[in-house]
Amino acid sequence: MVAASREFQVMAKPAGAVCNLDCSYCYYLDKSALYPNGGSLRMTDDLLERYIVQHIEACPKDMIFFEWHGGEPTILGLDYFRRIVELQRKHRPAGRQILNGIQTNGTLIDDEWCRFLAAERFQVGISIDGPKALHDRYRVTKGGGTTHKRVIQSIRLLKRYRIPCDVLCVVHRGNVGQPTAVYRFFKELGVEFLQFLPLVARQGGSGVSAETAPAEAYGEFLCTIFDEWFRHDIGRIAIQNFDEALRPLLGVEHALCIFKETCGDVVVVEHNGDFYSCDHFVDPEHRIGNILETPLVEILEDPAQREFGRKKRDGLPQYCRDCEVLKSCNGGCPKDRFARTPDGEQGLNYLCPGLKKFFTHSRPRLRKIASLMRSGVPVERLMDHLRSEDGEASPRTGRNDPCPCGSGLKYKKCCLDSGKSQPD
Repeated sequence: MVAASREFQVMAKPAGAVCNLDCSYCYYLDKSALYPNGGSLRMTDDLLERYIVQHIEACPKDMIFFEWHGGEPTILGLDYFRRIVELQRKHRPAGRQILNGIQTNGTLIDDEWCRFLAAERFQVGISIDGPKALHDRYRVTKGGGTTHKRVIQSIRLLKRYRIPCDVLCVVHRGNVGQPTAVYRFFKELGVEFLQFLPLVARQGGSGVSAETAPAEAYGEFLCTIFDEWFRHDIGRIAIQNFDEALRPLLGVEHALCIFKETCGDVVVVEHNGDFYSCDHFVDPEHRIGNILETPLVEILEDPAQREFGRKKRDGLPQYCRDCEVLKSCNGGCPKDRFARTPDGEQGLNYLCPGLKKFFTHSRPRLRKIASLMRSGVPVERLMDHLRSEDGEASPRTGRNDPCPCGSGLKYKKCCLDSGKSQPD
């Protein structure tokens, strides 16, 4: 058995592009057009078992992680996922551990799902775009109905069952202008792990869709939230965007593929076994093979896949190579590189003005965090040290006053209730 030469992540799509929602900005719904001959867009049991075996064999680490995506994976039903776990147990090598993650829109999660997810220790990612009016603008059912209430119910169910839940918030034209409202909504909801994913939907040669957030506005969105997070929530809320911005200052490689120097290690296996270079490049040009014909490990090592990853670095315009925050983004995701640099060179990331604004704005304070972390200060103590450095004293707050964390709740119902005390 030969393992892959490097770590990888597979976005397995056992239901293909099938989804119970009709989000107007979704980039994956139209991928069903790649399979026009009819038939079920559902990974068969035989293929599912073959994929699980090949994934286990290819994984170079003792910890084997499966990521189930879509479309909407829960549309396959709970018995399908019971079968997944059964097959993983059947083929798990002695001494190795298997974990699962699932990305869902949250509309089909109920108590039975939660009992299963908790028992099998699934990590859950759930998509919600902020308060009701902002979320329901684009994330709707096939009939145009709203979904916010159902997603909130699912998040509360997951919390009740103590299931780790990461929230993914798409930043689009509808919510990009309200960063404070969006962030405080998630704080009040009790979200502990958060990612802000910018919507960039290309239209024409260099245009974008009506739903796409302006690049500068996305940068301002991140800056506004960063300022509040820095003042109140370091160690309480983990925000992937800020974690990634911190990594270069700690001398640590980026974890998120869009900010790595090269890419190609986060791939897609479709419902029929087709292998694609990336979730945003599911098209005939980037179909590398099929795991029914070529083992997964061989496809991962395919020269075309390696070249796909290197193109991200090698295709950077000179404007990016000379940029003072290059290591923070490495040019961003290749799918978004359709703008021109100030001197007219092609290949600039559409989001460049916003990303540069955020990385420049946050860097001085992230340097402080990095310095404290290198000196051994635990994450949960960073806030105290930063306030001490800045000469800030914690404000004296009455039980019925608004909580200084900015949640909008009374102090007694928020930080005081969580066991945090104020100085005498």
